[in-house]
Amino acid sequence: MVKTEAYYDVIRQSFPFDLLSEEQFEELMRESETQEFQENEFMFHEEDEEVEVYFLLKGLAKNVLHRESGEQFSVRFYYPGDLIGVMILLASGQMNFSVQALEDCQTVKFRKSILLRTMTENQSFSDVILSGIGERMKSLYDEIKKERHDMDSENIGLFRTRVHSIMDRARMIDDQKSLKDAARLITEWTVAGLVVVNQQEEVKGVITQQQIIRGLIQGDKEDSITMWMEKNPHTIQENAFSYEVLTFFKDDYIDIVPVLNGERVVGILMAESFLQLQDSKFINLSYRLQHAKTIKELAPLSPKKNMDFLLFTEALLDERTHPSEVCEFISNYNDHIHRQVIRFALAEMKRKGYGKPPVNYCFIVMGSQGRKEQAFSTDQDNGLILDNYQHLPNKQEVEEFFHHFAAIVNEYLVKCGFPECSGGIMARERKWCRELNEWKAEVKRWVKETDAEEVRDFTIFIDYRPVYGDFKLAEKLRDFITKPVEQGKILHIMLAKDTIRFRVPINPIGRISLKGKMKTLDVKKAALMQIVNGIRIFAIRYGIQEVSTIARLNKLQEMEVFHPRDVKNAKLAMDYLHYFRIHANISQLRNEEPLSNLIAPMTLGKDERKQLKDALIIAKRLQQMSELSFAKNRGV
Repeated sequence: MVKTEAYYDVIRQSFPFDLLSEEQFEELMRESETQEFQENEFMFHEEDEEVEVYFLLKGLAKNVLHRESGEQFSVRFYYPGDLIGVMILLASGQMNFSVQALEDCQTVKFRKSILLRTMTENQSFSDVILSGIGERMKSLYDEIKKERHDMDSENIGLFRTRVHSIMDRARMIDDQKSLKDAARLITEWTVAGLVVVNQQEEVKGVITQQQIIRGLIQGDKEDSITMWMEKNPHTIQENAFSYEVLTFFKDDYIDIVPVLNGERVVGILMAESFLQLQDSKFINLSYRLQHAKTIKELAPLSPKKNMDFLLFTEALLDERTHPSEVCEFISNYNDHIHRQVIRFALAEMKRKGYGKPPVNYCFIVMGSQGRKEQAFSTDQDNGLILDNYQHLPNKQEVEEFFHHFAAIVNEYLVKCGFPECSGGIMARERKWCRELNEWKAEVKRWVKETDAEEVRDFTIFIDYRPVYGDFKLAEKLRDFITKPVEQGKILHIMLAKDTIRFRVPINPIGRISLKGKMKTLDVKKAALMQIVNGIRIFAIRYGIQEVSTIARLNKLQEMEVFHPRDVKNAKLAMDYLHYFRIHANISQLRNEEPLSNLIAPMTLGKDERKQLKDALIIAKRLQQMSELSFAKNRGV
């Protein structure tokens, strides 16, 4: 250790080091050494095999863990006087996380073997350290519990499987029959139980193998089954969602749930019935995605390349799921692919000798994926927000790492069915990979100097959303840029002008203008984006941070900027347009045609043509609202 009396005295007077004897303290300090870390530099990574133990003399640091969603979270900060790394050391490799300096830090690094021996020799010292670890473990447990709750909440909305799709055939017995009759039928049919019905096939009860055996042992084989059956059993209608019945099976005594159509028995559910969900094609697809080990395994699971995903998406629409929710479902699935790709890219960087990320980072998606409004026809719009690194001595190494890393990510995404962005909006491009401070400066420049060309980049960027890494970087940037963008009146005018570049193709008498020999309509460019762009301008003007168009609409209604009727109409129009777009994509994929957003209105049925017309009228009204609202400010 550098012989500095100040450091020595600080540690000696700090609790619990004041509990050590002079001899114990001297031995611990003799083999220690000082080490400094600069702002945003990592003290150690979660993947490091060996972790050191530090006493924080000066500065501030945090620990960093990863959720399954790819998001980083922090359980605690470290302040001067804290020990860093002890929990990992004592967990013997069973728990790992990273620790990052939030500002310039000075530390003293202890020799692990001596620290452990000191804890063994001094019970009071050891008790204090272990009690502190207990509190941290509780914080970590609470975070993990929260994550599981969030994941469960997502799943309920995702699997819209109806009971009739997983129910088993019902084996029924007349309520006048005896235990002997029930035993014969249950043996003959090799089933777990029978539904007891009257002559009108109305449910009177259920009787299981266990109940029949109990009746034969405790009663008589000629006893009526009504004496031993379960009366008034739980029942479920065949069109109910499967998760609605899961609560019934939490009770140990429930083995069979009759499935009804009205009052008539049409099937049964047992706990085993839900194994069909586990074997369903989509669940299997999700499992394969999460457990893919290589890009070769991952690529065939892309929405564009996988028939099971296409069929499941089509089933969601057929079940009358809101098309906007289906777009969110597709976007969430694509998020999972992106996270796997990023993990593979990180592993590839290690194989190539680049090691681990030198600073924290956040991978963001933009455009329709950022808003969670994707269909099947989509390309890449992504970028990186890096923690500030210009002050670090290895800044060139930082830039080199992330340039190569982003290039691998973009390459892997292409292999997974996400074409390169024709406008170059990808993380490998220097323009879309910046440190936090540089992003802030760039947005301020956009607000003051943007032109017609750059305004399109801005509209894609402003819809960014984090999908992997340190989400706090994305949140800090959003908090910083919201007010300048809200006040950028020149930017608002440029956005309004960009919105009216493409007029909604419907004339004052409600006739749709179609182009080309095939009389087609680009449903995204001609209508959907007019709604998205119009709502975005209002959201920007009123300082709304939400990214999805639906969330922005809800916020505008809450702030009484939009009337509830206008919000309802806009959501309805988006659902119609998403429906047409997704169905067109499904048809194109089935026929092995190039993906596009073109639909042929003349081929639609009467009701669908009316829906399209209504959606175009609403889109035109929103376009006019944007133009007129922001025209007022042109002289400003």
